[in-house]
Amino acid sequence: MVVFRHIVMKNFIWLCCVLLSGPIAAQKFVSESSTVSFFSDASLEDIAATNKKTVSLFDAGTTDIAFAIPMKEFMFDKSLMQEHFNEKYVESDKYPKATFEGKVSGFDKDKAGLQNVVATGKITIHGKTKPVEIPGTMEVINGKIQLKTKFMVKLEEYNVSIPKLLWQKIAEEVEVSMDVLYKLK
Repeated sequence: MVVFRHIVMKNFIWLCCVLLSGPIAAQKFVSESSTVSFFSDASLEDIAATNKKTVSLFDAGTTDIAFAIPMKEFMFDKSLMQEHFNEKYVESDKYPKATFEGKVSGFDKDKAGLQNVVATGKITIHGKTKPVEIPGTMEVINGKIQLKTKFMVKLEEYNVSIPKLLWQKIAEEVEVSMDVLYKLK
């Protein structure tokens, strides 16, 4: 009788795990590919960089979203720009990543087509955390989710200082673009 109860209980626990983990696990997505870029429009020279090493998680059930952007992975056309970016401006050794944690509103995983969304949360750049609302779009494509957004970042709000000699070279505000494709985790 004890052995029978043990087998029934073991099978019951296994069945509960299968039933509960299916729908919950099916809602979690991880970035399959990502492109994060920024553009600084300045009078003397435009500055642009691209990062393809960003990691992101999205839970379609809770709408929680998180990003980790490794700062040293931004690639520039000119190596000197990349060196200055990492050493003088964002201090990548001291602040190795930028992060975002928040929630997405306006997204329905069961709805077809492009959906306008807003991510509300906290972004941390250069050790400074600020609340933000970032508009964007999300779309379900063949079981994957694509997220796109463009937003402005004011460097001074994140304690990224620009030397006075370079004020004409670097804009005080940079445009950040993100294109992230999520797959089921």
